Parts: sequence; C-alpha cells; structure tokens
Amino acid sequence: MEEAFFEQERHNIPTMYLPNADTWVALIDNSVMGFIALIGNEVGGFFVDPDQHGQGLGKALLDKAQDLHGDLDVDVFKLNILGRRFYNNYGFKFLQEKTWHDTGDIILRLGFKSCKN
Repeated sequence: MEEAFFEQERHNIPTMYLPNADTWVALIDNSVMGFIALIGNEVGGFFVDPDQHGQGLGKALLDKAQDLHGDLDVDVFKLNILGRRFYNNYGFKFLQEKTWHDTGDIILRLGFKSCKN
C-alpha cells in the first residue's frame, strides 16, 4: 500500500475513528498489546502486537466485541492473508468484495453471526 494511505490513516485515527468508536485494549504488564475499536457492530480498527500472535489476545478482543454487539462486520484487504485466516478461524464468513476507493486495493467484507441473537 502507498505511504499516502498510511499518512491519511495516521490523521484519521485520532480525529475520526477514536472519537466515534468504542475501544477496548489488551494490557500485559501495563503495556498495550492490542486493541479493537467498534463503530456499532463494525470492526473499524483491530491490532495485536505481532509478538503476541497466537496467545489468545485477538480472540479475547473479538469475544468482548461479540459479547457486547452480537453480530460483527469487518472489511479486510484481500492481500491480508494473516488477517483473513484469523477472521476465518473465528467464524467470519465472506459477504462481498469491493474496491478500496483510495488505493484500488480489493477489500473483502466479512460477517460474524452471533448465536446469541
């Protein structure tokens, strides 16, 4: 992805996403190791420190989001193989494919249906 995209997102995170999102963090020894931010049932931001992958933090953050919001939706870049594998293993299903207007990259819309609904 182009640097201009990341520069725009660096601006959008504190000015647009965080003020409008419910955000939870995963802490280990008082250090942030991951976060999930939701706008309604939309996963708008999700990150786990790569050194913590496979330790259950990502699942715990999605479990919290699913507990509070039920069904979840997320957009993931088609080339993000690691993210797509994670969402697939959690139970997300493919909904649609679209093009990211800023970069032309392909994005997959995935959905998770809660059994609590």
